[in-house]
Amino acid sequence: MLRHALGKTFRFLGYTVQYGCVAHCAFEYLGGIVVCSGPSMEPTIHNSDIVFSENLSRHFYCIRKGDIVIVKSPNDPKSNICKRVIGLEGDKVCTSNPSDFLKSHSYVPKGHVWLEGDNLRNSTDSRCYGPVPYGLIRGRICLKIWPLNDFGFLRASPNGHRFLDD
Repeated sequence: MLRHALGKTFRFLGYTVQYGCVAHCAFEYLGGIVVCSGPSMEPTIHNSDIVFSENLSRHFYCIRKGDIVIVKSPNDPKSNICKRVIGLEGDKVCTSNPSDFLKSHSYVPKGHVWLEGDNLRNSTDSRCYGPVPYGLIRGRICLKIWPLNDFGFLRASPNGHRFLDD
């Protein structure tokens, strides 16, 4: 009887570990569902919108300008942020706020990206903390799931003029 109970327990633990490993690999390498909060990505993503984030792009270095990414916050490593990629390494970016009279520019260093929220007046982004290391990118948002009336691929940046091609 004890042998039978121990056998069932160890089988259950074995299956639990196996399924845990599969789930970890799926969420780490394939993607997952993310609930966004805060106003920094409005009007593209609103507070409490639910999106799908795929993680293969970051592993294959396929992140491009204009993509919306989930990133470990440079200010608080325990939280994630959602921002749009404005510049990749070597790109010239506008580092000043939209309201600044004199515009300043800089180049994104090797191994970094420049991130900005779509709501430029209400976003803490690379204009505050500088370029972000590529390694902090967790995934690329490719689909809005909720609300259902907004289901689908995400629209282009309302701040397309901030992308510099120099």
